[in-house]
Amino acid sequence: MTTKKAVTAATLLRAKQSDEKIVWLTAYDAVSAQIAEAAGAEVLLVGDSLGMVSLGFDSTLPVTLDHMIHHTAAVVRGRSHAWVVCDLPFGSYQKSKQQAFESSVRVLQESGCDAVKIEGGEHMAETIEFLSERGIAVVAHIGLTPQSVKKFGSYGKRGKSEGEQKQLTRDARTVSGAGAVALVLENIPADLANAITAHVEIPTVGIGAGIDCDAQVLVWNDLLGISESNPPFAPAYANVRETMTDAISRWAADVKGGVFPK
Repeated sequence: MTTKKAVTAATLLRAKQSDEKIVWLTAYDAVSAQIAEAAGAEVLLVGDSLGMVSLGFDSTLPVTLDHMIHHTAAVVRGRSHAWVVCDLPFGSYQKSKQQAFESSVRVLQESGCDAVKIEGGEHMAETIEFLSERGIAVVAHIGLTPQSVKKFGSYGKRGKSEGEQKQLTRDARTVSGAGAVALVLENIPADLANAITAHVEIPTVGIGAGIDCDAQVLVWNDLLGISESNPPFAPAYANVRETMTDAISRWAADVKGGVFPK
């Protein structure tokens, strides 16, 4: 889909119903938003992954609501028609439904984005319903949930056991029924993602979840080969890190050699 009309939650639902794939990509500033849109991204996800790829943290946990609003507002300024989703960071929504509402209001009012994303399945259903009933578009996120890394101890695949698969299926159905407008499935078996996609009415967004999801998302730095290393499910489509390093090295050599500026 390459329309220049504004992408909305209704756009995503219609795409699922017509079996049309949607392109999501993370973005963290105005320039990445402009480039992503020009290249065909229809949804821009301002992920709390910015803590690791932009801010130098070793996980997403130190990311604050202020960080997210700052970067999301920049992405919104750079977009023209893409749907922009902001991650609610760790600690900004888990305490209560009211806390989640207050955080979401800040994000929407101060950044101008279109939706918020929260991690968690069945146990977050009441919060999703509370937000949805108050006019907030919520994207749910199950499977590998990076904000829970301290609990699980790794970023490994989820849904490998029968019990985990049953729980993820319940999670998907519950958040869909609670009013989520889309569902991110991260690092789960492809056959499980396929079954979930077939049985929920809302669009699924895969990252390391196989080809059958309604949409796919990757992290900007991973896709472009800027990251030092990529997850196994996130191939680099370029080697921008090498290109950048080469350009800076050549310029630095010209400065040292007295040939820049000419």
